[in-house]
Amino acid sequence: MSKFTELRNGTADIDFVGPRRRWFTISAIIIAISLLSLGLRQGPGELGLNLSIDFIGGSSIQVENIAGLSIPELRSRIEPLGLTAVRIEELGDGQTFRIRTETLTEDKRSEVVSTISEAVGVASDAIDYRSVGPTFGAQIASRALLALAVFVGVVSLFIAWRFEWRMAIGGIAALFHDLVITAGLYSLSGFEVTPSTVVAVLTILGYSLYDTVVVYDKIKEIETEEARLDYGEVVNRAMNLVLMRSIFTSLTSLIPVGSVLIVGSLLLGAGTLTDFALALFVGIAAGTYSSIFIASPLVAALHLRVPKVDAEPPKRPTKVKEVPEEETGAPRSVAGGSFDSRRPISSSGAPRPPKKKRR
Repeated sequence: MSKFTELRNGTADIDFVGPRRRWFTISAIIIAISLLSLGLRQGPGELGLNLSIDFIGGSSIQVENIAGLSIPELRSRIEPLGLTAVRIEELGDGQTFRIRTETLTEDKRSEVVSTISEAVGVASDAIDYRSVGPTFGAQIASRALLALAVFVGVVSLFIAWRFEWRMAIGGIAALFHDLVITAGLYSLSGFEVTPSTVVAVLTILGYSLYDTVVVYDKIKEIETEEARLDYGEVVNRAMNLVLMRSIFTSLTSLIPVGSVLIVGSLLLGAGTLTDFALALFVGIAAGTYSSIFIASPLVAALHLRVPKVDAEPPKRPTKVKEVPEEETGAPRSVAGGSFDSRRPISSSGAPRPPKKKRR
């Protein structure tokens, strides 16, 4: 029987729990790189992320580059206006510019739009201008964090109630694993984080949780049926049974998301699809990895750290003091003691004299 057939039938014997330190080390390295990027990379937003103006506030100007200018050439035309924190990005292979600045006043806006229209050769009314105040941006960011906190809290309580607290720890660890890796990729790549990205992140966290709960349910089922197995063996058997299901489910999700990411955003130039599809693609891949190599092995590690408590040992039988037959004149019982068929001695302590037989 081939290895693929064994995986498909759930009869494979892959050890997921034994080399768990290897899986944890790989994830720790990736998470460390992501955290370093979030902490050291400079960006217009916090934590090294390229936050859109929906979060930090400001003005966004999007214009078609008819004159074929480069970013340094356009920046040299804008610098005399005295703007601070100007960020210029090329969209669609340099065919479109997106300029982000601080929030502009009405007079400053007219001056900036007029300068950009002259530089790129586009009419002023053809320039897409959008402005978001800092208060609204802070409100969007706080609501996004609140949604994430509520999601994690409800999920933790549900898993602890439905399964056990160790599985809740494993599930939340897998969620943060996927979240940090996705945020690290956005920090390294410099892709813009928009409200669509937040929606995608919440979606992939739900997907990752679904895959993890499927594994947990199989672990509980095998643990109930095979009480004699060690917990590590239970986890390995459950993982081998659901491995191909997790892989096939992930592939059927990654293929359409990948088509949206490659065809829709890169080939057709739909920039809004990039923010959503990239988060989905990375999150689904990381969620599949974490549900297989992080959540379940972590639960097994927490179980194996706790020594098994044996059942209460049987009570030792109470020894009955043996009395020699010579002293009692009575036969011994089967239990090792003795019994006397004669009448008990009276409480006064003096034995009754035997009755005389009548002649």
